[in-house]
Amino acid sequence: MTGPAPFTSAEHPLLPGASPATIRSFLLPADQPTFVAAYEAALDDARRSLDLTPVHQVVEDWRRVALVQADPVAFRRAVHRAAEIVTGEPVPCDEPFEVTRARAGL
Repeated sequence: MTGPAPFTSAEHPLLPGASPATIRSFLLPADQPTFVAAYEAALDDARRSLDLTPVHQVVEDWRRVALVQADPVAFRRAVHRAAEIVTGEPVPCDEPFEVTRARAGL
């Protein structure tokens, strides 16, 4: 699976108001199902309550995550550094990313 196509517009596609589909496309593949599940749960809640607040909150929370993950290389470096700060120990070079991410609490 490849990431989203590079954009040429002066406006980043993840500015406030980004669509759920755009948000999902910028998330790491491991996070996409979690986002979809949270979005669907918020939609279900909105159907029952007739209040879109939960939907807006999920979309905004995950838009911020997608902004950070839009550059996967920079995100992986940040997670690696965060894990070192949190644990006070160097991260093994061969450690799987998801393990490092869990150690960082992300």
